[in-house]
Formats: sequence, C-alpha cells, structure tokens
Amino acid sequence: MTDTAYDLEIGGMTCAACATRIEKKLNRIDGVQASVNYATEKARVSAAPGVTVAELIAEVERTGYSAALPAPEGHDDEPEFRMLRWRLIVAAVLAIPVIALAMVPALQFPYWGWVSFALATPVVLWRPGRSTVPPSSTPATVRRRWTP
Repeated sequence: MTDTAYDLEIGGMTCAACATRIEKKLNRIDGVQASVNYATEKARVSAAPGVTVAELIAEVERTGYSAALPAPEGHDDEPEFRMLRWRLIVAAVLAIPVIALAMVPALQFPYWGWVSFALATPVVLWRPGRSTVPPSSTPATVRRRWTP
C-alpha cells in the first residue's frame, strides 16, 4: 500500500526550533515522514495507511502547538476578503481617472489637480475596520489573529 500525504497548518510556532521540535515528534510515529516549514507554517506529512490525521493533529497539539487541515479553497467568501475586494474595486475606479488626468495632457482642464485630489482622498483616508485584514497578512495568519 502507498503512503498518504497530508498538509497541515501549524500554529503557534515562534522560531525554527519550534518547527524542528514538531518535525521530530511527528517523525517518531511509526510510518510517518514529516517536514515542517516555519516560514509557511505548514507541515507536509507522509503517513502509512494505519495512521490517521487525527493522530497527527493530536501529536502536534501534545507538543504544544495547534494543527489543522487547510481550509477549503472557497475562503474568498469570508467577510475579510469581501471587504478587501470591495476596497480594491473602489480604489481602482477612483484611481483610473486620477492616472488618466495626470498622464494625458489633453484631459487636463482648469483645476484638474483638485479633481484628482478629491478622487484620491477617499482611497487614502479609507481606514480599515475591525474585521479588515492587514495588507501583509496571509489567510492562515488572519484566521489565527483576527478572529472576531
């Protein structure tokens, strides 16, 4: 029989030593070959047919970290991503005329700078709400840090 490959999302790691500790604990299970990546907070586990995902997650949790199977790909419907998508659309709609006015002299009219200022101001001043994702976050860190 062939081994089954699993990807696990690992939470709570603060350094590379944490990843090494989790990897060693998983590799001590018979029939398991694991590789943990600290940067992506993921573990790639190849397990024998007798080893279940629940056992792997339980071992990681006994080590002091959280583990879960990756979320399904339909995460775009989460409120954080809907808000970001809406902000992107509004920013693009307001930015296109600003760019056109600045780049095409034929479109410039008296006081065009003020119109550009008025169009750019909402984009700059639109502050994120409580549930909005910080721009540098990934979906995995968002679920861990920004859960309401």
